[in-house]
Amino acid sequence: MHIPPYYKKKSVQRFLVGAFAGAVIAYFIFIYMHGSMYGQLLEENRALKSEVNELKNQNEALLKDNENLDEKSKEPIKVETIDITIKNEEDLSDSLIIHDLEELIKEEIIHIVGKDVSIISESDGLLKATIENKDFTVDDFTYQFTVDTLIIHHTVKVAVEAEIGE
Repeated sequence: MHIPPYYKKKSVQRFLVGAFAGAVIAYFIFIYMHGSMYGQLLEENRALKSEVNELKNQNEALLKDNENLDEKSKEPIKVETIDITIKNEEDLSDSLIIHDLEELIKEEIIHIVGKDVSIISESDGLLKATIENKDFTVDDFTYQFTVDTLIIHHTVKVAVEAEIGE
């Protein structure tokens, strides 16, 4: 048996080239869609992990306060959460880096959760110095921060500006 040489016809050649080009284009579109979906899922995952860590720390601090509640008759105001805001987010390259930097700053000052607000407000300079004097490294880049705003109450709100270090 002999198979006829259809591959020599121009119409068959055009069909095969079109099918190959379509397959390549479809593959690149698939890779792009998969990458963007994976990036969104990764960002959501990091945000949820940071929320879980924050809630765990808040829960530990509140449990510790409940143990000490019997000893104290007057309840002082305690720090419950930390809120970090990076003012120049548009200068940073990726939203994942922003989440990582916020988490690194929170880890650096997490010890203030559960402490009395009056004690923290007395040492606000130390809190600012803790953030400003530390270099934070994410993806082979070193970032330094300057504290713009520091509000101390139930929620400690810190607004910082990021600079790429050396």
